[in-house]
Amino acid sequence: MVVAGDDALAHRLAAELRGVYGERVTLVVPPAQHGVRPPVVGRTRATALFDRVSAAVNRASGNGAGAGDSGSGRTEEPPGSERLVEATELTEGALAYAGVERAAALALVYDDDETNIRAALTARRLNPRIRLVLRLYNRRLGQHIEALLDQASALATAAADGALGASDTTGGVPGADAPRAGRNVEAYDASTTVLSDADTAAPALAATAVAGTSKVVQTDGLMLRAVERPPPGPGEVADPGLCTLALLSATTNDPAGADGSESSGAQGPQLLPDERAVAAATGRGTVVLENVSYSGPELNAGRGVVPWFGSLLSRRLRWSFAGLVGCVVGLAVASVLVTGEPALRATYLTLLDLFAINNPAIGEPLGRQILQLCSGMVGLLLLPVLLAAVLEALGTFRSGTALRKPPRGLSGHVVLLGVGKIGTRVLARLRELRIPVVCIEADPEARGLALARRLRVPVVLGDVTQEGVLEAAKIHRAHALLALTSADTMNLEAVLYARTLRPDLRVVLRLYDDDFATAVYRTLRAAHPGALTRSRSVSHLAAPAFAGAMMGRQILGAIPVERRVLLFAAVDVGGHPQLEGRTVGEAFRAGAWRVLALDTATPEERRAATASASRGPRLVWDLPSTYVLRPEDRVVLAATRRGLAELLGRRPRQRAGT
Repeated sequence: MVVAGDDALAHRLAAELRGVYGERVTLVVPPAQHGVRPPVVGRTRATALFDRVSAAVNRASGNGAGAGDSGSGRTEEPPGSERLVEATELTEGALAYAGVERAAALALVYDDDETNIRAALTARRLNPRIRLVLRLYNRRLGQHIEALLDQASALATAAADGALGASDTTGGVPGADAPRAGRNVEAYDASTTVLSDADTAAPALAATAVAGTSKVVQTDGLMLRAVERPPPGPGEVADPGLCTLALLSATTNDPAGADGSESSGAQGPQLLPDERAVAAATGRGTVVLENVSYSGPELNAGRGVVPWFGSLLSRRLRWSFAGLVGCVVGLAVASVLVTGEPALRATYLTLLDLFAINNPAIGEPLGRQILQLCSGMVGLLLLPVLLAAVLEALGTFRSGTALRKPPRGLSGHVVLLGVGKIGTRVLARLRELRIPVVCIEADPEARGLALARRLRVPVVLGDVTQEGVLEAAKIHRAHALLALTSADTMNLEAVLYARTLRPDLRVVLRLYDDDFATAVYRTLRAAHPGALTRSRSVSHLAAPAFAGAMMGRQILGAIPVERRVLLFAAVDVGGHPQLEGRTVGEAFRAGAWRVLALDTATPEERRAATASASRGPRLVWDLPSTYVLRPEDRVVLAATRRGLAELLGRRPRQRAGT
């Protein structure tokens, strides 16, 4: 496996592949210190490549092999080892030096989309059979790039197979396929998967800020919706939904409790518990699979008259118009009672008097004259209301492209600090959940401001470290604060200042450094035991999904559960003794994997759907526990990271004598 990136996600992904799946990993990162390099004119290609790329080989065997080792030496690396390559730019030479031509998968997780796309095109040319995983923020561009790279792989692989068939009669290069020896058929899956760390982390960040929110995995036309449910009260029975995916930690809703992780022990979250564990877990929240549906194209529902009218006029003006309409109705009813005129004629005369275009009621009964005077007074009140409505509507149109300010009576909202890549996705997620949000951003050109303007979300432009910015966002009446900027110190300063304004405020920090996050978390929890404090790392939330995608296209998605991750995968039963020939109940292993559904499509239908980009498998979800899994079956299962690694046979095996 080759991982190339320039931030914490690359290191986290490499550690995930080594520690969980036991893979040999080559990590390509920029050099720690950029120096001025001499020009390469007149020097050989090998010397220039040596100057551009510096490698440090970390081998568990400690044989002291360096960068000049042969290819056979690299294949002898033990499972779980890592080779570090430093490259200023991810050029063709750097990719070749990293071993892309022999690698099974390549993850390009640079923060820049253009860098990842350029490197993916080069890698596909070097090795048409390699599995590519790209980190792209632009969703639409990612779909086009994924289709383009898959098509290029299919054409190049077909041409290479034809040439290989012709060369088999004359012989080939000995050991050319040695690096792939021992791999199963899935190693030849030359698929391209485009992921976004922002999309992966946004649901978890939104769920941390607002308890009880749902988490969605949407892929291949299939949408899985998992919902966090609070612990049931005395005498109540929790609804298990379709199945219980996880038990939340015992301290989830305890402000003084620690956030659950893999090292939390029995008090931490339990993934894929059995029925006995669910029944015994009193006072703990659950994550249940609540809904399964097929996602289609979204329909743009038309806006009704009332929402359109409400977007133009303020609430005060709408109430003023309602009062005037009530007055007109009252005058019309009084006219019917006093004059005995029909209702339609009485209403008509009232409107004429209201607009002062009726003849004076001279010589008519006293009641009719009084009603005419009252109608005139109501008409005088109508003039300023109409003028205010016109001015307010013009102001609405004029400020349609401007940012809204937080309204005066706003309360119970979420203050979102930073609308960059991560903040933009979290903002969209919170608005999907219909949660009121106020954004704070220092950069007037931030990418998330366009979304905030389109969604009519209030925004405060300013540096959060300056006084008055958090107050302008109504932090004293907010429900939670999400500090999601790329600067750890700014997030920490915002949280500390917000806690001085409101000590019981629920806060969520985005921190990169794990040691720093642990120290900050413990200090804040000790200083404010009555307030809920949570810290989240985007790379920690996104790495399992990227690692699963590197193992093959069978990974559908991931759902974060506190600090742990639950993966969803589509697996062929054949070749997996843990599933083949067993019933659904027998195949279930608590804490490792659980069969959720059966794909009833035939292999020919699956290949045809893949070739035509037609997504939407035919799945059966209500599988009886007595159903026997056959080798030709394909199932959708939920699994932990280590459980999936064991199921796919990727866990590092112990050597003889150890």
